Amino acid sequence: MMKTITLLIATMFLTGCQSEQITPYDFAIACESIPNEENAKLRLSEASDDWFQVYEVSEGVYSIMEPYQIQGTISHLIVGSDRAILFDTGIGLLPIKPVVDRITDLPVSVLNSHTHYDHVGGNAEFSSILAIDSDYTHANMEGFEHSRIAEDFVPDTFCNDPPAGVDLATFHTRPWTASRYVEDGEILDLGDRRLEILHVPGHTPDATALLDADNGLLFTGDSFYDAELWLFVPETNLDDYERAISRLAGVERDVKYLLGAHTSARVDAGRLTQVQTAFRKLRSGDFVGEMNPGGRSFLAVDGIEFVTSQQVLDGKQGDTSRGGSGLDTWH
Repeated sequence: MMKTITLLIATMFLTGCQSEQITPYDFAIACESIPNEENAKLRLSEASDDWFQVYEVSEGVYSIMEPYQIQGTISHLIVGSDRAILFDTGIGLLPIKPVVDRITDLPVSVLNSHTHYDHVGGNAEFSSILAIDSDYTHANMEGFEHSRIAEDFVPDTFCNDPPAGVDLATFHTRPWTASRYVEDGEILDLGDRRLEILHVPGHTPDATALLDADNGLLFTGDSFYDAELWLFVPETNLDDYERAISRLAGVERDVKYLLGAHTSARVDAGRLTQVQTAFRKLRSGDFVGEMNPGGRSFLAVDGIEFVTSQQVLDGKQGDTSRGGSGLDTWH
């Protein structure tokens, strides 16, 4: 989960240092800049269509992006010689499986980077789904009714008119079922490619990354992506996130590229160490900014942008057994 339409401008001050201000996210400007600078460096695949833009970011790795909706969600299809993994399935507004079928005819299993609505929307299209075995995940398998995701499905959250035939007033995500549960450290053998599962809770209890060590690729989900980092919702745990980003920063030393779940399909490694340092400053109180007591606060620390809340910074956490859409708020 990454974006919202109305942003609070938070100015943060470090004692004795120059102030830093976050620039409000402007979705209209983002729409005019498709593809963005990072994506423009990549080759657009023939598997793309009017809704999905597909970039071949590395040999056998296809980033399937939904750039015309405010989340800018990216799902990554990782193809081996024997089978493939689809890391996330997008928002589910239009089917993602036909795009996958245009790329490979190998057996495909889904694994979600986490189970917020914008990463599991197409899960119900697939019969083989791997999942983290947590109460949070089980709750999210029930799907998200319209009321929990409605703010992301209004005309202003689309670059152009919404896809024909889609009813924004009733859209919801469908239930799905895991076919097998996976654990931290498990290896997914795709034939000539091996992926290590890294369970990195923090953003959500079931947050997961994938390491393709032989090819120097780290798929980070929403633990890191090339935009403001979402650490706001009741299921977020900052102690866990600090451990997660430290673990991922350690792995980053041995990879070439980071592949997040929003905005940019691929960025050069080296960013996670910056996030780790900025996040520690945020938590330590070195920077003091104007918080929005009743909602989301948008804060910048050393060029890294965070979306958080006073409740999360105070160490509070909601009932994770109830799941979370990624848009749920503190009450």
